[in-house]
Parts: sequence; structure tokens; C-alpha cells
Amino acid sequence: MSTQLIDLDQLPANPWKNGGGSTRQLAIAPPDAGLDDFAWRISCAQVASAGPFSAFPGIQRSLALLGGEGLRLQREAGETHLSTCGQPLDFAGEEAIHATPLAGAVLDLNLMSRRQDWRQSLQHRHLRGELQLEDEAEVRLLLCNAGALLARLSDGREFALRARQALLLIDEPGGLQLRGLDACLYLGLLQRRD
Repeated sequence: MSTQLIDLDQLPANPWKNGGGSTRQLAIAPPDAGLDDFAWRISCAQVASAGPFSAFPGIQRSLALLGGEGLRLQREAGETHLSTCGQPLDFAGEEAIHATPLAGAVLDLNLMSRRQDWRQSLQHRHLRGELQLEDEAEVRLLLCNAGALLARLSDGREFALRARQALLLIDEPGGLQLRGLDACLYLGLLQRRD
């Protein structure tokens, strides 16, 4: 079991090879994995200029916008727009996508997992009040993107999250009780396939 409170602004940033942005890694499994052999990975990226997404064959991806004026994605199926604190986009890592920030750099949240081994979802909630979460996920990410959030675990532990903080729970069974003060929340779930 593992519980970790993460401040996005305290994570080290590593530049992309093409210079079009930088990435901050929240978590990866196994811990010593690289970009070619991870089981799952959670990261934030700053996209500073237009360019193609990196190809990740066999990987399922979920992408949400945490900051900036918007991101336009040109896909084979047409054009998609992501907005800050809006709904995430799910897509295959091998899909050819070209991204264009609409007005300056944007910050995104990226959840990735090996499709044959894991099921994943990334959900957006705007929370004013209380919410009880029950799921069977092995990995759970709560990211407070705006406002404030109080998370109470089934064993009684409580974690207060402010904007741009995340709570990562690995093999922590039981429900979660959330209380939000005008909170923009992203919930990432990863469950191993049978």
C-alpha cells in the first residue's frame, strides 16, 4: 500500500527532445521503467508550441487540460478541442495527433497504460459539497486543479488538497469520501486486467 501527496509545482521538469515543451512525472510503474517499458505512467506536460504527439503503440492514453487557453488536436477523425477543467480525451497511443496551443503554453495531465494489461479511466468532476467514491482500482489519482478538496480514506486518514496538488493511492482498498469547495477535480483509475 502506498499513499503520496504530490505538489505539481515541486516536480522536476524535463525538456522534450524537440524543444516543444517539458514534462513532469507524477508516477510510473515499475519505478525504474523508462518510456518504452512502463506498465503505466502519470505525468503533466507543458506544451509550448504546435507539434505532433509522440507515438506510444499499444498504450491507452487519457489527456486533460490543467491550464492555458485551450488545445486544438487534429486527428484522423477530425478536430478536437480541450479546455481547462474540461472533459478528458481518451485515445490510442499509436494514433497520429497534431496539437496546437490556442494562445500560449498549456499544461496537460496525461494518464497512460499498457492496453493489454490495464484498464484505465480519467474523469472530470466539478465538486461543491460531498461525494462518496467506491471502485476496485489498484491505482487512484485525485488531482485538485482548482479550488480546494478534502479526501478521507476508509481508515480515517484525511488529506487536504489545494489547487495543483494530487493524491496518489496505490493498493489502498476501500471507499473515498470527498468534500470539495468549488473544486475542479480529475480522478484517474487504473485496474489490472484479469
